Amino acid sequence: MQTPTPLSRPGVPEQVAFDRKELGVILGLYGRMVAAGEWRDYGISHLRDYAVFAVFRRTAENPLYRIEKHPKLRNRQGMYAVFGIDGQVLKRGHDLRTVLRVLERKLIRPVD
Repeated sequence: MQTPTPLSRPGVPEQVAFDRKELGVILGLYGRMVAAGEWRDYGISHLRDYAVFAVFRRTAENPLYRIEKHPKLRNRQGMYAVFGIDGQVLKRGHDLRTVLRVLERKLIRPVD
């Protein structure tokens, strides 16, 4: 007779989530972009292998950008990544603030 496998293993999270500090950094950028009229909505997904913060121009659209956290990639190319609307990786790295700078540049526009 087989023993049932436990649904959760000790020390292994059942889902990946952004912590308070990470959300503070992301929501700070989000607030500035909303004030600039660029972004209007967001969605957060906490999945088993990664967490996603998706940014929308309008609620019913595909996300403009996805900010993802992949803890398994921590020792490789970095656990944070920003993806564009077409799925292209815009920036990847170990530091969330550095990765989000690719979106900060979109906030700064030349003055006519």
